[in-house]
Amino acid sequence: MTLDKYLENRRAWEFMIGAGIVLLSLFANLGVVWMEFARRPDGFDAWEPWVLEGTSHLGLAVIIPIILWFDGRFPIRANTWKRNLPAHALFSVVASLIHVTIMYWCRNVLYRIYDSGNIYQWDNWIRDFGYEYLKDFRTYILIVIFLYLYRFVILRLQGEAGFVAEGQDNTDPGVISDRFLVKKLGREFLVKVDDIDWIESSGNYVNLHVRGRVYPLRDTMTSISERLNPLGFQRVHRSAIVNLDRVAEIVAFDTGDGEARLQSDIKVPVSRRFKKELRERLG
Repeated sequence: MTLDKYLENRRAWEFMIGAGIVLLSLFANLGVVWMEFARRPDGFDAWEPWVLEGTSHLGLAVIIPIILWFDGRFPIRANTWKRNLPAHALFSVVASLIHVTIMYWCRNVLYRIYDSGNIYQWDNWIRDFGYEYLKDFRTYILIVIFLYLYRFVILRLQGEAGFVAEGQDNTDPGVISDRFLVKKLGREFLVKVDDIDWIESSGNYVNLHVRGRVYPLRDTMTSISERLNPLGFQRVHRSAIVNLDRVAEIVAFDTGDGEARLQSDIKVPVSRRFKKELRERLG
């Protein structure tokens, strides 16, 4: 499978990767708990390791997307780490509370069912939560490290774009470059702005769709829209911009929204807010 094919269904693949990691951790921990319980002189019930690790990993599956959401709001970068690292440290407590709450009450219910009505409970909440938080903090760090390594690898394979004029002290800020520089696996090459089919928002980046390939550019939709508007581009949605030369037709929906169908058969959403301006610019 090529990178482009992967990126076409990136969200689905990322969901499967996350689910795979949770399941792998579940069965690895099950094996450890099973061996520990096997040392008990009085034996153990087969359901107990499944309940203990199953409830813990259910909570883990819930907090992973929450951590990803929080990182999207407070990304750790060269210019933000001093502010955002403490925010992540504090949020790890919130994530642990969510994880522990799900885990504890699920165990409480399941122990009543499987253990003849007995209750699963902690004798000392401060001590037991402190123990769980130390494990959750380690897990939080591992999730964030994996997330940033994954993004780094994808960016290296995919290539990260930047406008040629950026970073040059002698460049007139009013000048609009008609090319952008793509850095990919140690190589650099130029791509014309005219070759962009459309642009979509993607977290802290915007994705430039260029003849079937996708290049991330660290920019905002508002900024790049203002920059490319004079070059024949039009914002059509809060998360989409199109090259007007690539638009084959506009389809209106009863809701007032619509979609722009590009010459490449790509369908881009058009909100009612931008539909009138798009029609005017297309003549």
